[in-house]
Amino acid sequence: MKRRSIPTRFGTLVVAEDAGAITHLQWGQGSLHDDAGRVLDDAEAQLRAYDAGRLTQFTLPLRIGGSATLQAVCAEMSAIPFGDTVTYGDIATKLAIPAQVVGQACGHNPIPVIVPCHRVMGAKGLTGYSGDGGVETKVALLRHEGAAGLLI
Repeated sequence: MKRRSIPTRFGTLVVAEDAGAITHLQWGQGSLHDDAGRVLDDAEAQLRAYDAGRLTQFTLPLRIGGSATLQAVCAEMSAIPFGDTVTYGDIATKLAIPAQVVGQACGHNPIPVIVPCHRVMGAKGLTGYSGDGGVETKVALLRHEGAAGLLI
């Protein structure tokens, strides 16, 4: 698995690629990674453009491992437009599964930011975030996308 560390306003993001697809994104702690590869080059360019406010839709090849439910929830999250939010219940209704299962899947999203789990809210508003920095990072991502008005 190849990895690349990318500094952003949201912290250092470490993106991982395997067999031509992005498989993970996590916040970097410790050593920096700078593996070579076209997919990692594209991921870095797109994450930097997102960070700079020039990109609203990622077009990277992704491979979501895990259960069919996790894959389905990630597909629904990927369809949420930049600057919009939906609730766990909205996704649950579409997939005919409990909202709690959607919440668990969001927490296990292997490619946060690119698969925008930060755009998923609770029925009563802001909820937790599994990324580094927790809910503060979620708020920062939503503000960056102009969705902060939805937090009030």
